[in-house]
Amino acid sequence: MRITGFKGRRALRKIKFDKAKAAVYIIRGATVGVLITSALGGNRENAFTCLLTLTLTFIPDFVRRRLLVGLPAALELITVLFVFTANILGEIFSFYEKIPMLDTILHTVNGFVCAGIGLGLVGILNRGRRAGAGLSPAFLVLFSFCFSMTAGVVWEFFEFGMDYFFGSDMQKDTVVNSIRSYALVGNMGSMAVDNVRDTAVNGHSLGVNGYLELGLYDTMKDLFVNLIGALAFDAAGYFYLSGHSKHTRFIKYLIPEKI
Repeated sequence: MRITGFKGRRALRKIKFDKAKAAVYIIRGATVGVLITSALGGNRENAFTCLLTLTLTFIPDFVRRRLLVGLPAALELITVLFVFTANILGEIFSFYEKIPMLDTILHTVNGFVCAGIGLGLVGILNRGRRAGAGLSPAFLVLFSFCFSMTAGVVWEFFEFGMDYFFGSDMQKDTVVNSIRSYALVGNMGSMAVDNVRDTAVNGHSLGVNGYLELGLYDTMKDLFVNLIGALAFDAAGYFYLSGHSKHTRFIKYLIPEKI
């Protein structure tokens, strides 16, 4: 049966919205289940992670009710699924080790989604009374890109802070086979140390075939894929805002709007 007319389109959007909300409730229920299991097992760290994750899944509802900013069903579902995957699957169930590319995928998605949120925020301000003259699509996507990259940088600050102050390991190690350093060589005319075969800590070998680098490579990789995600969204967003929305209609499902 084909749904036509204004009421038909509203009904179709309602069905899609309800499916997305149902998925959000399932994710919340799974988080509660892991929370109870962790609490009964005496694992306080995992229980706290579950509690934090559950709280974050309610942020879209808070934004909608308190700030009167609506998140499209697709954006809300992606946001909640992102938080669940990063915290519950990645940290508690060790999916970061089981799927080495998972962290890279999540940071790319983060850049993509944050670009949409940034575009929505500046769009809301641009339509307000104080916004003045309309802003060009180029400026809108530039703000969106800067917002996404800033969010990525702030997250890397958070990872470093957790590692430095609380002894976690959010900034993952990387094995590097060569070093370029004036300090290690002791000669300003030469700076290459190639073929590093092992890393020792307190005189004990770690058994790695190279130098164990403690977070810089991971941070730069995360920021780079965040940039790729932001550029991908803003490229499509520019054509969407310019009126060439034939192949970029999906953008409207990822942009928050004022209620």
